[in-house]
Amino acid sequence: MKLKGMKFLILILLLTSSITGFAQSVNEEKLTTTVKEFHQALVQKNTISINQQTDKALSYGHSNGWVETKANMIKDLETGYISYQQIKEDSISIIINGDMANVRFLSDVTATMKGTRNSFRLRVLEVWVKKSKRWVLFARQAVKIQ
Repeated sequence: MKLKGMKFLILILLLTSSITGFAQSVNEEKLTTTVKEFHQALVQKNTISINQQTDKALSYGHSNGWVETKANMIKDLETGYISYQQIKEDSISIIINGDMANVRFLSDVTATMKGTRNSFRLRVLEVWVKKSKRWVLFARQAVKIQ
């Protein structure tokens, strides 16, 4: 009887860890999709989508040290102060901890700022927070790859 109980307990533990691993994988896939959709919203200047995908306390750090708030980011896109022609992600790595996640990736970005077009190879860290079953961007920082 005791051996059957142990086998049952081991089976339950294995099933639970499999389900937890599957849920983590699904969360990572959903967040990866959200990250890519956000970057495309930047390229398309879709400020409605950007507004929904970002936290009100957003801190958006660029590789040159410039930091935008959410309001600044939306205004700068609307006025054409900055525009993105391309944002490509590579080597996305996600670590989820409860309702927070850090997303790291390499990125090729082509953007025009104040009329000057530039291309950058960046190493990016984004911090995403889950609110009401949706991931929203809380913070971002990028550095140029030398």
